[in-house]
Amino acid sequence: MNLILIGYRGTGKSTVARLLAARLDWPCVDSDVEAEREAGATIAEIFAREGEAGFRQREAAVVARLLQSDRCIISLGGGAVLREETRQRLTHARHVVWLSASAETIHARIAADPATPSTRPNLTPSGGFEEIRDLLRQREAMYRQCAQCTVDTENKLPAAIAEEIVERLQLDTASR
Repeated sequence: MNLILIGYRGTGKSTVARLLAARLDWPCVDSDVEAEREAGATIAEIFAREGEAGFRQREAAVVARLLQSDRCIISLGGGAVLREETRQRLTHARHVVWLSASAETIHARIAADPATPSTRPNLTPSGGFEEIRDLLRQREAMYRQCAQCTVDTENKLPAAIAEEIVERLQLDTASR
């Protein structure tokens, strides 16, 4: 049994994953960090070198490997759900939680992160708010297909989000 967090970047997946890992005493892993480690390059560098298709191939392989672990908090990159084989794997996983937020909130969170421009490339020519809005519309059905539970992260602190996940999935008893 793993706990997998999905959703667009800026919804709090990495932060909430670390809090959940501490609370449940499970290891925590971020698929983007693993993809970067395996490639020896940042996501932006992978995109520049291999294009989005190359990155998505790497990402799918990392996710497939991570899903074989047990009692692990796994934070997936926002686009991990784009590949059909990954969506199929996620629909068979036990605890997949979609962290959601509005395009406005995501845009504000991403804009406030000084590391984003150097580590995360734009995925469309428009970039910014328009990109977020358009990609959220495209991905929403995929997130919904994969998730057993959706947690709205609007106006919530990461600790409250983690606590809500533990309570909704009744993980206090399941983690022992």
